Amino acid sequence: MKKAQLVFVPSPGVGHLVSAVQFAKLVLDRNDSFLITMLLVNNPYDGSITKYIESLASIHTHIRFIAVPATIALPPPEALAISPANAFSCYINDHKTLVKDAIVNQVIANNPAPIASVVFDMFFTAAIDVAKELGIPSHVFFTSNAAFLGLMLYLSDREDKGEPKFRPNDHDYIIPYYANPVPYRVLPLLHTDCEYLTFASHGKKFKDANGIIVNTVSEVESHAVRALLAKDDIPPIFNVGPLVDHKGNSLSGLDAVKRDESMKWLDDQPEKSVVFLCFGSGGAFDEAQLKEIAIGLEKSGHRFLWSIRLKPSKGQLLPNELNNYGEILPEGFLERTKNTGMLCGWAPQVEILAHKAVGAFVSHCGWNSTLEALWYGVPMITWPLYGEQHINAFQLVKDLGLAVELTLDFRKDCPEDFVKADDITKAVKAMMEQGGELRDKAKASSEMAQKILVEGGSSYVAVGNLIDQWLENKP
Repeated sequence: MKKAQLVFVPSPGVGHLVSAVQFAKLVLDRNDSFLITMLLVNNPYDGSITKYIESLASIHTHIRFIAVPATIALPPPEALAISPANAFSCYINDHKTLVKDAIVNQVIANNPAPIASVVFDMFFTAAIDVAKELGIPSHVFFTSNAAFLGLMLYLSDREDKGEPKFRPNDHDYIIPYYANPVPYRVLPLLHTDCEYLTFASHGKKFKDANGIIVNTVSEVESHAVRALLAKDDIPPIFNVGPLVDHKGNSLSGLDAVKRDESMKWLDDQPEKSVVFLCFGSGGAFDEAQLKEIAIGLEKSGHRFLWSIRLKPSKGQLLPNELNNYGEILPEGFLERTKNTGMLCGWAPQVEILAHKAVGAFVSHCGWNSTLEALWYGVPMITWPLYGEQHINAFQLVKDLGLAVELTLDFRKDCPEDFVKADDITKAVKAMMEQGGELRDKAKASSEMAQKILVEGGSSYVAVGNLIDQWLENKP
């Protein structure tokens, strides 16, 4: 008989789901007396989620996956274009009644064990109200970093005080959770009043939860963590990271072939000689930018493994895979770089970052990818695309000293934004030829990140404290 249940409600994005599952597995590894249920909100845009869930369900019998009925209308493309965060948040939070019904009819009705907490994604703050209505504690699962959590709380405080929203002509902002003044240009997700208010609203709701679980490394984000600890109007914070899916999805068919080709090529390269370029599930560029990347890589003279994808066609959301690279890239590029470079569409990112041949990671600076690079001690070159990636890149370069700046303010939705080949060459050379100090710091951070998950480490202790809270405060 299970002592208690936990109900997880992750956002439907694959990055949010993966880290939620990793945390659920970590909890069960520490205490297998929990029964965990994942309530899954529909995401028709990403077919990889279905395969991921199917592979997990066959392995982890203590985690149940229940699909929430797909009856909520999807955000229209124009809403996603104007304000992705707001459209995404509205879509998720419109599932409030459906999630409550699922908890009552499929969790409570089927198991007498009490629910110790509803663990909800950072964008699904309506779950706090659901939990309160059912007399159940709730915890935010914050899939980004501690500094960005602080930023959302900071926006909430500004709104409560009636302070103005951010504007282009403002001086750099002194935000307690960042060690350096933050420029307006690295906050594109807050450039519209709608998005600003969306993040401020979520930050305000966080204060009503019983705790906030953050996927971060306290010792790496020490400045932000200290600032959060000094704040007396928020619930307890549990820094439980880094949560990294080292195994990835099970592969078959063409994906397995692509994986084998990439890993075989890496096996033949010298240690720390390869620049790996990968930009996440939504990372893609137009033809002109892809050509510029190719020119920059070739001019750098360094080996590269490039996950290359073309931006979505009009009316589509997901990137296009390329069947013939030669049609897009500069004439003769493939022939000239055949001994030093490899191109692929899909890439097994974690496995590649773990490979000894990889010496640098050109990344969109999504937080999951950042933690993966941190775990394996791979220094980064920043190329943020959307969301909080720009402020992540700023933090990595300016506050943490774990990355070389290629760009901090590139906007994939702005046609005038363009990263030139010379800048790409310069950043690659800076990392690969003069990046010894960054490489040493990345190695030290990796060692630290791996230590804190074992007994006595800060994340190990935080998970233990959280489990104790859940078991002691069952309703």
